Amino acid sequence: MVLMHTLISACLRGVPPEVEAIARAEGLPPHVAARAVARGRIVIPANPARSHRLCAIGEGCRVRVNVNIGTSGTRCDEDLEVEKANAALREGADALMDLSTGGDLVRIRRRILALDTTVGTVPVYEAVRRAGSAADLDADLLFSVIREHCKQGVDFLTLHCGVNRDTLASLQADPRTMGVVSRGGAFHVAMMAATGEENPLYAEYDYLLEILAEHDVVVSLGDGMRPGAFVDAGRLAKATEYLTLGHLAKRALAAGVQRMIEGPGHIPVDEIGYNVRMVKELTDGAPLYLLGPLVTDVAPGYDHVVGAIGGAIACMNGADFLCMVSPAEHLALPDVRDIVEGTRAAKIAAHVGSLSRGAAQTKDREIRMAEARRALDWEGQFGAALFPEEARRIHERDGDIETCSMCGDLCAVKMVRDILPIPEERVDP
Repeated sequence: MVLMHTLISACLRGVPPEVEAIARAEGLPPHVAARAVARGRIVIPANPARSHRLCAIGEGCRVRVNVNIGTSGTRCDEDLEVEKANAALREGADALMDLSTGGDLVRIRRRILALDTTVGTVPVYEAVRRAGSAADLDADLLFSVIREHCKQGVDFLTLHCGVNRDTLASLQADPRTMGVVSRGGAFHVAMMAATGEENPLYAEYDYLLEILAEHDVVVSLGDGMRPGAFVDAGRLAKATEYLTLGHLAKRALAAGVQRMIEGPGHIPVDEIGYNVRMVKELTDGAPLYLLGPLVTDVAPGYDHVVGAIGGAIACMNGADFLCMVSPAEHLALPDVRDIVEGTRAAKIAAHVGSLSRGAAQTKDREIRMAEARRALDWEGQFGAALFPEEARRIHERDGDIETCSMCGDLCAVKMVRDILPIPEERVDP
């Protein structure tokens, strides 16, 4: 197959500048990074229609964090969504997804695309709004909207290509308590139910790949059948979709299209490793993008914590990209504070996951924190902290003191640091 001029085709010929840049940032040899892109193990979502700070996702890279923002039909405030987007970036988000479903969707997306970051969308949301309902949506409109998002500069698109008739049959044969919780997945189920025909994204997948290759846009193969409840984790539809996504991932790579895989939803903590490894095996190591996973359903208001627990474990087993879960998950459209708290929880999970992968930058940060704490060097501690302003705020509420106010003059570190000096040649763990 003759590949279009995409990043994958460029990496087959050498090391393009953007790959050399991310290799330096991640501490990878440039030729290794280029080979990983060509093999589909790393993706760099960077639509040529716009320039922004690059974000590499996948093998050998630090775990990245995405934050979802966007209006709804119930709450539509463009300025608030831009404020939320900026708050997420301040807290360290590596990418944003605009999931808007209310208001002027093109204008909102344009404002998000003006920010210096990687941006993704779910085109079927806008397509359904234009059609009036999922049952009235046809293939021509859906592909037209996908092309518009590509032209406007979106870097990666979540597309539910694996929600096909076989997957729907599995869902019907093995019913779930929560049915379908993916909004995109539900739209495609409704389309198939209304027409009796195959999902056009699956039926015309080669045409879809042509559009994506033309604009060098990453496809994020959506988890439309992810379980939406702890009790649904073992049902058949999820596994059927996994198998389908494995085939679609290979076809995308052959067409020169970068791809990620999404999954796996609400699953028990002891099943995370198995699910992550299975998806990785089926997709030949494609980067894996997760919401959560959520390991319990009974902590509404604290789902950002639940998601961070699941996300850290998932990253230990090979997940590459975490989608922020906010405290408002399952309850309401997030506000700015929800975005901040959710992003922080996801960043902690990503840092823990990166440590488990041996990322040098994250390990160095841990060493700097340990040394600053031993020296009671508060500025050094704030400098190593993921969220320095919050750490400073808590420490300084009891005034300017040498130790923390919990131990005070009984500080263990202060008592023994001169008794147990650090060896001249430190051996890193």
